[in-house]
Amino acid sequence: MTPLETSAIDTEVVVVGAGYAGLTTAWRLADAGVDVVVLEAADRVGGRVFSQVTPSGVRVDHGGQWIGPSQRRFHALAARFGCRTFPTWETGRHAEIRADGTRVDYAGGAPDTGPGIEEYERVTALLDDLARTVDLEQPWSTPQFTEFDSLSAEDFFRAQTDDEDALARLALAIQGVWCAEPREISFFHVLFYLASGGGYEQLMETRGCAQDARFTDGADAVAHALAKSLGGRVRLGEPVLSLRQTAHGVEAHTGRTVVRARRAVVAVPPAVIERIAFAPALPVARRGWVRHSPMGRVAKVHAVYEEPFWRTAGRSGIATLYGDSPVGVVFDNSPEDASRGVLVAFVYGDRLDRWSAGTDTERRQGVLAALSAVAGPGAGRPIDYVEKIWPRTGWTVGGYECFLTPGGWTRHGRDGWREPAGLVHWAGTETASVWNGYIDGAISSGERAAAEVISALAAVGHLG
Repeated sequence: MTPLETSAIDTEVVVVGAGYAGLTTAWRLADAGVDVVVLEAADRVGGRVFSQVTPSGVRVDHGGQWIGPSQRRFHALAARFGCRTFPTWETGRHAEIRADGTRVDYAGGAPDTGPGIEEYERVTALLDDLARTVDLEQPWSTPQFTEFDSLSAEDFFRAQTDDEDALARLALAIQGVWCAEPREISFFHVLFYLASGGGYEQLMETRGCAQDARFTDGADAVAHALAKSLGGRVRLGEPVLSLRQTAHGVEAHTGRTVVRARRAVVAVPPAVIERIAFAPALPVARRGWVRHSPMGRVAKVHAVYEEPFWRTAGRSGIATLYGDSPVGVVFDNSPEDASRGVLVAFVYGDRLDRWSAGTDTERRQGVLAALSAVAGPGAGRPIDYVEKIWPRTGWTVGGYECFLTPGGWTRHGRDGWREPAGLVHWAGTETASVWNGYIDGAISSGERAAAEVISALAAVGHLG
Protein backbone atom coordinates (compact mmCIF):
# COMPACT_ATOMS: atom_id res chain seq x y z
CA MET A 1 0.00 0.00 0.00
CA THR A 2 1.00 3.62 -0.49
CA PRO A 3 1.71 5.68 2.65
CA LEU A 4 -1.79 7.22 2.59
CA GLU A 5 -3.66 3.94 2.32
CA THR A 6 -5.02 2.65 5.60
CA SER A 7 -7.00 -0.44 4.65
CA ALA A 8 -6.97 -3.40 2.30
CA ILE A 9 -9.94 -5.33 0.96
CA ASP A 10 -9.93 -8.70 -0.76
CA THR A 11 -12.81 -9.50 -3.11
CA GLU A 12 -13.47 -11.34 -6.36
CA VAL A 13 -14.32 -8.34 -8.57
CA VAL A 14 -13.70 -4.62 -8.15
CA VAL A 15 -15.94 -2.24 -10.09
CA VAL A 16 -14.73 1.30 -10.74
CA GLY A 17 -17.61 3.79 -10.91
CA ALA A 18 -21.09 3.82 -9.36
CA GLY A 19 -23.09 5.20 -12.24
CA TYR A 20 -25.77 3.06 -13.83
CA ALA A 21 -23.19 0.89 -15.64
CA GLY A 22 -21.11 0.16 -12.56
CA LEU A 23 -24.09 -0.40 -10.28
CA THR A 24 -25.73 -2.76 -12.78
CA THR A 25 -22.48 -4.69 -13.17
CA ALA A 26 -22.17 -5.09 -9.41
CA TRP A 27 -25.84 -5.98 -8.96
CA ARG A 28 -25.63 -8.71 -11.60
CA LEU A 29 -22.42 -10.09 -10.11
CA ALA A 30 -23.78 -10.10 -6.58
CA ASP A 31 -26.93 -11.82 -7.81
CA ALA A 32 -24.71 -14.54 -9.29
CA GLY A 33 -22.97 -15.01 -5.96
CA VAL A 34 -19.79 -13.13 -6.89
CA ASP A 35 -18.22 -11.03 -4.15
CA VAL A 36 -17.85 -7.48 -5.44
CA VAL A 37 -16.71 -4.03 -4.27
CA VAL A 38 -17.65 -0.79 -6.04
CA LEU A 39 -15.34 2.22 -5.78
CA GLU A 40 -16.84 5.62 -6.59
CA ALA A 41 -14.85 8.85 -6.66
CA ALA A 42 -17.81 11.15 -5.92
CA ASP A 43 -19.83 11.39 -2.71
CA ARG A 44 -22.95 10.06 -4.45
CA VAL A 45 -24.03 7.35 -6.87
CA GLY A 46 -25.58 7.90 -10.30
CA GLY A 47 -22.66 9.37 -12.25
CA ARG A 48 -24.05 11.50 -15.07
CA VAL A 49 -27.55 11.11 -13.65
CA PHE A 50 -28.03 13.43 -10.71
CA SER A 51 -31.12 15.03 -9.16
CA GLN A 52 -31.30 17.66 -6.44
CA VAL A 53 -33.95 19.62 -4.55
CA THR A 54 -33.95 23.39 -5.16
CA PRO A 55 -34.43 25.89 -2.30
CA SER A 56 -38.17 26.10 -3.05
CA GLY A 57 -38.51 22.33 -2.69
CA VAL A 58 -38.61 21.15 -6.32
CA ARG A 59 -36.58 18.13 -7.40
CA VAL A 60 -34.77 18.73 -10.69
CA ASP A 61 -32.63 16.44 -12.81
CA HIS A 62 -29.26 17.96 -13.62
CA GLY A 63 -28.17 15.11 -15.90
CA GLY A 64 -29.94 12.34 -17.80
CA GLN A 65 -33.64 12.49 -17.01
CA TRP A 66 -35.86 10.81 -19.61
CA ILE A 67 -36.97 7.27 -20.38
CA GLY A 68 -38.53 6.03 -23.63
CA PRO A 69 -40.83 3.05 -24.25
CA SER A 70 -38.18 1.00 -26.08
CA GLN A 71 -35.64 1.43 -23.27
CA ARG A 72 -36.70 -1.92 -21.88
CA ARG A 73 -33.83 -2.54 -19.48
CA PHE A 74 -34.34 0.79 -17.77
CA HIS A 75 -38.08 0.14 -17.52
CA ALA A 76 -37.44 -3.31 -16.05
CA LEU A 77 -35.14 -1.93 -13.35
CA ALA A 78 -37.56 0.89 -12.55
CA ALA A 79 -40.38 -1.63 -12.15
CA ARG A 80 -38.15 -3.91 -10.07
CA PHE A 81 -37.54 -1.14 -7.54
CA GLY A 82 -40.93 0.57 -7.77
CA CYS A 83 -39.64 3.85 -9.27
CA ARG A 84 -42.59 5.69 -10.85
CA THR A 85 -42.59 7.69 -14.07
CA PHE A 86 -44.97 10.24 -15.57
CA PRO A 87 -45.38 11.59 -19.13
CA THR A 88 -43.24 14.51 -20.23
CA TRP A 89 -45.43 17.61 -20.57
CA GLU A 90 -45.92 18.49 -24.24
CA THR A 91 -49.48 19.84 -24.34
CA GLY A 92 -49.88 23.16 -26.12
CA ARG A 93 -48.01 25.04 -28.82
CA HIS A 94 -44.26 24.59 -29.16
CA ALA A 95 -42.06 27.50 -30.18
CA GLU A 96 -39.26 28.01 -32.65
CA ILE A 97 -37.19 31.18 -32.19
CA ARG A 98 -35.39 31.81 -35.47
CA ALA A 99 -32.05 33.53 -35.99
CA ASP A 100 -33.73 36.84 -36.86
CA GLY A 101 -35.79 36.72 -33.65
CA THR A 102 -39.00 35.60 -35.37
CA ARG A 103 -41.13 33.37 -33.17
CA VAL A 104 -43.15 30.57 -34.80
CA ASP A 105 -45.64 28.56 -32.77
CA TYR A 106 -46.52 25.06 -33.98
CA ALA A 107 -47.91 21.68 -32.97
CA GLY A 108 -46.22 18.34 -33.57
CA GLY A 109 -42.57 17.51 -34.10
CA ALA A 110 -41.59 20.59 -36.13
CA PRO A 111 -43.11 23.50 -38.05
CA ASP A 112 -44.73 22.39 -41.32
CA THR A 113 -42.91 25.03 -43.32
CA GLY A 114 -40.04 27.42 -42.82
CA PRO A 115 -36.47 28.21 -43.84
CA GLY A 116 -34.48 25.04 -44.47
CA ILE A 117 -37.15 22.59 -43.35
CA GLU A 118 -37.55 20.77 -46.67
CA GLU A 119 -33.80 20.21 -47.06
CA TYR A 120 -33.47 19.30 -43.38
CA GLU A 121 -36.13 16.61 -43.74
CA ARG A 122 -34.49 15.25 -46.89
CA VAL A 123 -31.10 14.93 -45.21
CA THR A 124 -32.47 13.40 -42.01
CA ALA A 125 -34.38 10.81 -44.06
CA LEU A 126 -31.07 9.93 -45.73
CA LEU A 127 -29.46 9.58 -42.29
CA ASP A 128 -32.08 7.02 -41.33
CA ASP A 129 -31.52 5.10 -44.56
CA LEU A 130 -27.78 4.96 -43.95
CA ALA A 131 -28.20 4.12 -40.25
CA ARG A 132 -30.14 1.01 -41.22
CA THR A 133 -26.94 -0.38 -42.78
CA VAL A 134 -24.96 -0.21 -39.50
CA ASP A 135 -23.83 -3.42 -37.82
CA LEU A 136 -24.30 -2.66 -34.12
CA GLU A 137 -22.30 -5.61 -32.80
CA GLN A 138 -19.40 -5.30 -35.26
CA PRO A 139 -19.59 -1.70 -36.45
CA TRP A 140 -16.43 -2.09 -38.56
CA SER A 141 -18.39 -4.54 -40.77
CA THR A 142 -20.76 -1.76 -41.87
CA PRO A 143 -20.68 -0.92 -45.61
CA GLN A 144 -18.71 2.29 -46.28
CA PHE A 145 -17.47 2.18 -42.68
CA THR A 146 -14.05 3.70 -43.40
CA GLU A 147 -15.47 6.33 -45.73
CA PHE A 148 -18.11 7.47 -43.25
CA ASP A 149 -15.69 7.49 -40.32
CA SER A 150 -13.23 9.67 -42.23
CA LEU A 151 -15.87 12.41 -42.44
CA SER A 152 -17.20 14.74 -39.79
CA ALA A 153 -20.95 15.22 -39.64
CA GLU A 154 -20.38 18.70 -41.02
CA ASP A 155 -18.44 17.30 -44.00
CA PHE A 156 -21.37 15.06 -44.84
CA PHE A 157 -24.05 17.70 -44.32
CA ARG A 158 -22.27 20.25 -46.50
CA ALA A 159 -21.79 17.65 -49.22
CA GLN A 160 -25.56 17.15 -49.21
CA THR A 161 -26.85 20.72 -49.08
CA ASP A 162 -25.76 24.35 -49.24
CA ASP A 163 -28.95 25.55 -47.55
CA GLU A 164 -27.62 27.40 -44.49
CA ASP A 165 -30.96 27.22 -42.68
CA ALA A 166 -31.05 23.44 -43.12
CA LEU A 167 -27.46 23.25 -41.90
CA ALA A 168 -28.39 25.27 -38.81
CA ARG A 169 -31.21 22.82 -38.06
CA LEU A 170 -28.88 19.86 -38.50
CA ALA A 171 -26.29 21.54 -36.28
CA LEU A 172 -28.79 22.02 -33.46
CA ALA A 173 -29.70 18.34 -33.71
CA ILE A 174 -26.04 17.37 -33.32
CA GLN A 175 -25.64 19.78 -30.42
CA GLY A 176 -28.78 18.52 -28.71
CA VAL A 177 -27.97 14.81 -28.89
CA TRP A 178 -24.16 14.76 -28.59
CA CYS A 179 -23.45 18.16 -26.96
CA ALA A 180 -20.89 18.71 -29.71
CA GLU A 181 -20.56 20.58 -32.97
CA PRO A 182 -20.97 18.91 -36.40
CA ARG A 183 -17.30 19.57 -37.24
CA GLU A 184 -16.16 17.58 -34.18
CA ILE A 185 -18.02 14.29 -34.48
CA SER A 186 -17.42 11.30 -36.76
CA PHE A 187 -20.21 10.94 -39.30
CA PHE A 188 -20.08 7.17 -38.80
CA HIS A 189 -20.60 7.69 -35.07
CA VAL A 190 -23.75 9.67 -35.86
CA LEU A 191 -25.05 6.75 -37.96
CA PHE A 192 -24.08 4.18 -35.32
CA TYR A 193 -25.87 6.16 -32.62
CA LEU A 194 -29.02 6.58 -34.73
CA ALA A 195 -29.09 2.85 -35.38
CA SER A 196 -28.47 2.13 -31.70
CA GLY A 197 -31.44 4.25 -30.62
CA GLY A 198 -33.89 3.19 -33.31
CA GLY A 199 -33.69 6.11 -35.75
CA TYR A 200 -33.71 9.87 -35.97
CA GLU A 201 -37.26 10.43 -34.75
CA GLN A 202 -36.71 8.19 -31.73
CA LEU A 203 -33.84 10.38 -30.55
CA MET A 204 -35.47 13.73 -31.29
CA GLU A 205 -39.12 13.48 -30.33
CA THR A 206 -41.07 13.23 -27.10
CA ARG A 207 -44.18 11.03 -26.98
CA GLY A 208 -43.31 7.41 -27.70
CA CYS A 209 -39.65 8.36 -28.16
CA ALA A 210 -36.54 8.98 -26.06
CA GLN A 211 -38.04 11.94 -24.17
CA ASP A 212 -41.34 10.20 -23.43
CA ALA A 213 -41.39 10.19 -19.61
CA ARG A 214 -39.65 11.39 -16.46
CA PHE A 215 -39.19 9.97 -12.97
CA THR A 216 -41.33 11.22 -10.10
CA ASP A 217 -38.40 11.03 -7.67
CA GLY A 218 -35.65 11.89 -10.13
CA ALA A 219 -33.88 9.81 -12.74
CA ASP A 220 -31.27 8.70 -10.20
CA ALA A 221 -33.93 7.02 -8.04
CA VAL A 222 -33.20 3.65 -9.65
CA ALA A 223 -29.46 4.15 -9.09
CA HIS A 224 -30.06 4.84 -5.40
CA ALA A 225 -32.22 1.71 -5.18
CA LEU A 226 -29.49 -0.37 -6.82
CA ALA A 227 -26.89 1.03 -4.43
CA LYS A 228 -29.12 0.33 -1.44
CA SER A 229 -29.51 -3.29 -2.55
CA LEU A 230 -25.72 -3.60 -2.72
CA GLY A 231 -25.27 -2.18 0.77
CA GLY A 232 -21.71 -1.89 2.03
CA ARG A 233 -20.29 -3.10 -1.28
CA VAL A 234 -20.47 0.49 -2.58
CA ARG A 235 -17.73 2.78 -1.25
CA LEU A 236 -18.12 6.51 -1.96
CA GLY A 237 -15.37 9.13 -2.00
CA GLU A 238 -12.84 6.54 -3.20
CA PRO A 239 -11.33 7.70 -6.52
CA VAL A 240 -9.27 4.96 -8.14
CA LEU A 241 -5.87 6.47 -8.80
CA SER A 242 -4.19 3.36 -10.17
CA LEU A 243 -5.19 -0.10 -11.34
CA ARG A 244 -2.47 -2.69 -11.46
CA GLN A 245 -2.60 -6.19 -12.88
CA THR A 246 -0.47 -8.67 -10.96
CA ALA A 247 0.31 -12.36 -11.09
CA HIS A 248 -2.60 -12.92 -8.71
CA GLY A 249 -5.23 -10.55 -10.14
CA VAL A 250 -5.75 -6.81 -9.94
CA GLU A 251 -5.13 -4.12 -7.34
CA ALA A 252 -7.13 -0.88 -7.29
CA HIS A 253 -5.55 1.91 -5.24
CA THR A 254 -7.58 4.92 -4.07
CA GLY A 255 -5.09 6.65 -1.80
CA ARG A 256 -6.68 5.32 1.36
CA THR A 257 -7.73 1.82 0.31
CA VAL A 258 -6.30 -0.96 -1.85
CA VAL A 259 -8.79 -3.46 -3.21
CA ARG A 260 -7.35 -6.78 -4.38
CA ALA A 261 -9.52 -8.79 -6.76
CA ARG A 262 -9.41 -11.42 -9.48
CA ARG A 263 -10.94 -9.11 -12.11
CA ALA A 264 -11.85 -5.45 -12.53
CA VAL A 265 -14.64 -3.70 -14.40
CA VAL A 266 -14.01 -0.04 -15.24
CA ALA A 267 -17.35 1.70 -15.67
CA VAL A 268 -16.45 5.36 -16.12
CA PRO A 269 -16.62 7.51 -19.29
CA PRO A 270 -13.69 7.13 -21.70
CA ALA A 271 -12.67 10.74 -21.07
CA VAL A 272 -12.18 9.90 -17.36
CA ILE A 273 -10.10 6.77 -17.91
CA GLU A 274 -6.92 8.78 -18.45
CA ARG A 275 -7.14 9.87 -14.81
CA ILE A 276 -6.31 6.30 -13.79
CA ALA A 277 -2.72 5.02 -13.94
CA PHE A 278 -2.79 1.50 -15.41
CA ALA A 279 0.01 -1.01 -14.96
CA PRO A 280 0.79 -2.44 -17.37
CA ALA A 281 -0.21 0.41 -19.68
CA LEU A 282 -3.43 -0.07 -21.58
CA PRO A 283 -3.20 -1.53 -25.08
CA VAL A 284 -2.55 0.98 -27.84
CA ALA A 285 -6.03 0.45 -29.30
CA ARG A 286 -7.75 1.18 -26.01
CA ARG A 287 -5.67 4.30 -25.41
CA GLY A 288 -6.37 5.44 -28.96
CA TRP A 289 -10.08 4.91 -28.48
CA VAL A 290 -10.06 6.96 -25.29
CA ARG A 291 -8.19 9.81 -26.94
CA HIS A 292 -10.70 9.90 -29.78
CA SER A 293 -13.60 10.05 -27.26
CA PRO A 294 -14.00 13.56 -25.83
CA MET A 295 -16.89 14.31 -23.51
CA GLY A 296 -19.70 16.51 -24.79
CA ARG A 297 -20.12 20.09 -23.51
CA VAL A 298 -23.44 20.99 -21.93
CA ALA A 299 -25.10 22.92 -19.14
CA LYS A 300 -28.62 22.43 -17.83
CA VAL A 301 -30.23 25.46 -16.27
CA HIS A 302 -33.48 25.19 -14.29
CA ALA A 303 -35.70 28.18 -13.62
CA VAL A 304 -38.45 27.54 -11.06
CA TYR A 305 -41.71 29.54 -10.85
CA GLU A 306 -44.72 29.59 -8.54
CA GLU A 307 -46.72 27.82 -11.25
CA PRO A 308 -46.35 26.69 -14.89
CA PHE A 309 -48.02 29.89 -16.15
CA TRP A 310 -47.21 29.17 -19.81
CA ARG A 311 -49.63 26.24 -19.76
CA THR A 312 -52.64 28.49 -19.15
CA ALA A 313 -51.53 30.50 -22.19
CA GLY A 314 -51.65 27.35 -24.33
CA ARG A 315 -47.88 26.94 -24.53
CA SER A 316 -46.05 23.67 -23.98
CA GLY A 317 -42.77 25.19 -22.78
CA ILE A 318 -40.94 23.20 -25.48
CA ALA A 319 -38.80 25.33 -27.79
CA THR A 320 -35.82 25.38 -30.12
CA LEU A 321 -33.71 28.52 -30.45
CA TYR A 322 -31.32 29.57 -33.22
CA GLY A 323 -29.05 32.56 -33.66
CA ASP A 324 -27.14 34.23 -30.85
CA SER A 325 -29.11 32.85 -27.89
CA PRO A 326 -26.98 30.79 -25.51
CA VAL A 327 -29.91 28.39 -25.18
CA GLY A 328 -30.56 25.76 -27.84
CA VAL A 329 -33.53 23.83 -26.45
CA VAL A 330 -36.11 24.37 -23.69
CA PHE A 331 -38.48 21.89 -22.02
CA ASP A 332 -41.17 22.09 -19.37
CA ASN A 333 -39.59 20.25 -16.43
CA SER A 334 -42.34 20.92 -13.90
CA PRO A 335 -43.09 18.28 -11.25
CA GLU A 336 -45.82 15.75 -11.92
CA ASP A 337 -48.39 17.57 -9.77
CA ALA A 338 -47.57 20.99 -11.30
CA SER A 339 -47.15 22.39 -7.78
CA ARG A 340 -44.42 24.57 -9.29
CA GLY A 341 -43.49 25.55 -12.81
CA VAL A 342 -40.04 24.60 -14.08
CA LEU A 343 -38.36 25.39 -17.39
CA VAL A 344 -35.07 23.72 -18.23
CA ALA A 345 -32.70 25.36 -20.70
CA PHE A 346 -29.92 23.46 -22.47
CA VAL A 347 -26.69 25.21 -23.46
CA TYR A 348 -24.56 23.14 -25.86
CA GLY A 349 -21.17 23.00 -27.55
CA ASP A 350 -19.76 26.31 -28.78
CA ARG A 351 -22.64 28.16 -27.14
CA LEU A 352 -21.55 26.72 -23.80
CA ASP A 353 -17.97 27.84 -24.36
CA ARG A 354 -19.10 31.45 -24.86
CA TRP A 355 -21.84 31.49 -22.21
CA SER A 356 -19.82 29.83 -19.45
CA ALA A 357 -17.08 32.45 -19.81
CA GLY A 358 -19.52 35.15 -18.63
CA THR A 359 -20.11 36.35 -15.09
CA ASP A 360 -22.86 34.84 -12.97
CA THR A 361 -25.06 37.82 -13.80
CA GLU A 362 -24.34 37.64 -17.53
CA ARG A 363 -25.09 33.93 -17.69
CA ARG A 364 -28.36 34.35 -15.79
CA GLN A 365 -29.46 37.27 -17.94
CA GLY A 366 -28.74 35.35 -21.14
CA VAL A 367 -30.77 32.31 -20.10
CA LEU A 368 -33.69 34.28 -18.69
CA ALA A 369 -33.88 36.37 -21.86
CA ALA A 370 -34.19 33.14 -23.85
CA LEU A 371 -36.85 31.74 -21.50
CA SER A 372 -38.80 35.00 -21.73
CA ALA A 373 -38.78 34.72 -25.52
CA VAL A 374 -40.19 31.20 -25.16
CA ALA A 375 -42.72 31.55 -22.33
CA GLY A 376 -43.37 35.28 -21.94
CA PRO A 377 -42.01 38.04 -19.64
CA GLY A 378 -42.95 36.14 -16.48
CA ALA A 379 -40.11 33.71 -17.26
CA GLY A 380 -37.65 36.45 -16.35
CA ARG A 381 -38.68 36.32 -12.67
CA PRO A 382 -37.99 32.82 -11.29
CA ILE A 383 -38.08 31.98 -7.60
CA ASP A 384 -35.13 29.58 -8.09
CA TYR A 385 -32.39 29.64 -10.70
CA VAL A 386 -29.96 26.68 -10.76
CA GLU A 387 -27.10 26.00 -13.19
CA LYS A 388 -25.29 22.72 -13.73
CA ILE A 389 -22.29 23.29 -16.00
CA TRP A 390 -21.13 19.73 -16.59
CA PRO A 391 -17.58 20.42 -17.90
CA ARG A 392 -16.89 22.01 -14.51
CA THR A 393 -18.09 18.93 -12.62
CA GLY A 394 -15.26 17.18 -10.79
CA TRP A 395 -15.18 13.55 -11.86
CA THR A 396 -17.46 13.71 -14.90
CA VAL A 397 -15.84 16.54 -16.90
CA GLY A 398 -18.72 16.94 -19.34
CA GLY A 399 -21.94 15.44 -20.54
CA TYR A 400 -23.95 13.60 -21.40
CA GLU A 401 -21.75 11.12 -23.21
CA CYS A 402 -18.46 10.86 -25.02
CA PHE A 403 -18.57 10.95 -28.81
CA LEU A 404 -16.10 9.69 -31.41
CA THR A 405 -14.04 12.08 -33.49
CA PRO A 406 -13.36 11.25 -37.15
CA GLY A 407 -11.08 8.25 -37.55
CA GLY A 408 -11.64 6.92 -34.04
CA TRP A 409 -13.78 3.97 -35.05
CA THR A 410 -11.58 3.07 -38.00
CA ARG A 411 -8.27 3.15 -36.16
CA HIS A 412 -9.25 1.78 -32.78
CA GLY A 413 -12.82 0.44 -32.76
CA ARG A 414 -12.23 -3.26 -33.38
CA ASP A 415 -9.79 -3.73 -30.48
CA GLY A 416 -10.35 -0.59 -28.41
CA TRP A 417 -14.11 -0.18 -28.06
CA ARG A 418 -14.90 -2.77 -25.38
CA GLU A 419 -12.34 -5.58 -25.74
CA PRO A 420 -11.03 -6.53 -22.26
CA ALA A 421 -7.46 -5.52 -21.46
CA GLY A 422 -6.17 -8.61 -19.69
CA LEU A 423 -8.09 -8.82 -16.40
CA VAL A 424 -9.77 -5.43 -16.92
CA HIS A 425 -13.25 -5.30 -18.49
CA TRP A 426 -15.14 -2.23 -19.70
CA ALA A 427 -18.66 -1.01 -19.03
CA GLY A 428 -20.35 2.34 -19.59
CA THR A 429 -23.00 3.57 -21.99
CA GLU A 430 -20.33 4.31 -24.62
CA THR A 431 -19.71 0.53 -24.86
CA ALA A 432 -23.36 -0.35 -25.54
CA SER A 433 -24.75 -1.59 -28.86
CA VAL A 434 -28.35 -0.59 -28.09
CA TRP A 435 -29.25 2.86 -26.76
CA ASN A 436 -25.59 3.85 -26.76
CA GLY A 437 -25.19 7.11 -24.84
CA TYR A 438 -28.38 6.65 -22.79
CA ILE A 439 -29.12 5.24 -19.34
CA ASP A 440 -30.56 2.11 -20.94
CA GLY A 441 -27.25 1.62 -22.73
CA ALA A 442 -25.37 2.01 -19.47
CA ILE A 443 -27.54 -0.72 -17.94
CA SER A 444 -27.02 -3.12 -20.86
CA SER A 445 -23.27 -2.48 -20.74
CA GLY A 446 -23.24 -3.48 -17.10
CA GLU A 447 -25.11 -6.67 -17.90
CA ARG A 448 -22.61 -7.49 -20.67
CA ALA A 449 -19.57 -6.76 -18.49
CA ALA A 450 -20.96 -8.88 -15.64
CA ALA A 451 -21.57 -11.77 -18.05
CA GLU A 452 -17.99 -11.49 -19.35
CA VAL A 453 -16.58 -11.60 -15.84
CA ILE A 454 -18.78 -14.50 -14.73
CA SER A 455 -17.70 -16.48 -17.80
CA ALA A 456 -14.03 -15.67 -17.20
CA LEU A 457 -14.21 -16.67 -13.52
CA ALA A 458 -16.03 -19.88 -14.35
CA ALA A 459 -13.44 -20.77 -17.01
CA VAL A 460 -10.66 -20.87 -14.40
CA GLY A 461 -12.75 -22.54 -11.69
CA HIS A 462 -13.31 -19.48 -9.53
CA LEU A 463 -17.10 -19.55 -9.72
CA GLY A 464 -19.59 -21.94 -8.24
